Amino acid sequence: MTLTVLFCADPVNPRRVDPHFAREAAAVRDHYGDVVLLDHDALQHGDVAAAVRRVPADLGPVWYRGWMVTSAEYARLAAALRERGTFLVAHPLDYQRAHELPGWHDTFAGLTPPSVWCELRPGTVPAARDLGELVRPLATGPAVVKDYVKSRKHEWYEACYVPDIRNTGRLHAVVQKMIELQREFLAGGLVVREYEAYAGGEARVWWIDGEPALIGPHPDTPEVEPFPVIDAVGPAVRALGCRFITTDLARRTDGQWRVVEVGDGQVSDLPSTVDPMDLYAQLPVPE
Repeated sequence: MTLTVLFCADPVNPRRVDPHFAREAAAVRDHYGDVVLLDHDALQHGDVAAAVRRVPADLGPVWYRGWMVTSAEYARLAAALRERGTFLVAHPLDYQRAHELPGWHDTFAGLTPPSVWCELRPGTVPAARDLGELVRPLATGPAVVKDYVKSRKHEWYEACYVPDIRNTGRLHAVVQKMIELQREFLAGGLVVREYEAYAGGEARVWWIDGEPALIGPHPDTPEVEPFPVIDAVGPAVRALGCRFITTDLARRTDGQWRVVEVGDGQVSDLPSTVDPMDLYAQLPVPE
């Protein structure tokens, strides 16, 4: 069989790969693989039939590499492809488990900051007293807030960082601002995590079938090349049971390497300084 990868199409020219993924598509072709195109905008707008219009029928198993999609969008995409005889290698439940913090947090207990969460609809802000109850299991001190997938780290003091988690008034204000800025894109709900201070840049580790396939910089700091210690992370990755994921690691100020984030490898960005062939040469051809 041939390695087949479903990439997002260029919104301007839907017959070609989105320029952001052009290097990766070239690596697939150089590896004697096939590239097929998805209309990401149509998927986000709920028209899944239009999203998969350019996907040939009966391709068998394919990997997805493209822009982030919600767990619900991924499930609809998988269903539409399945009707056409094409199957996403990563099952929708596996995608959700790796993509959203509640799915992976407990598997990485002891390796990642303790966290609590609650499901929320976009635009819904819990009362301050309810937030106080939510964060009761966390240690006293600073914390960060985010949704199930992303934070507003670029609005650090307004919508991400809480200096004192027991100050429910301040916690409520930061949560409210985060939810306001996320608008309809709020993913899943609210997460509150104990804050940990890190030194140096983050590393992104790509895992395929439970083994480290590529260790490199985080895409936000492609010029920084950390060398993380991953011995303790591997067993957790294998316990999670997802075929293709990433872990972002940073060194805490006490010297311990910590898992800052876990993500599905299909939607994790590849740093500009990394040769895509270093990843795609290891991506297996599904049977």
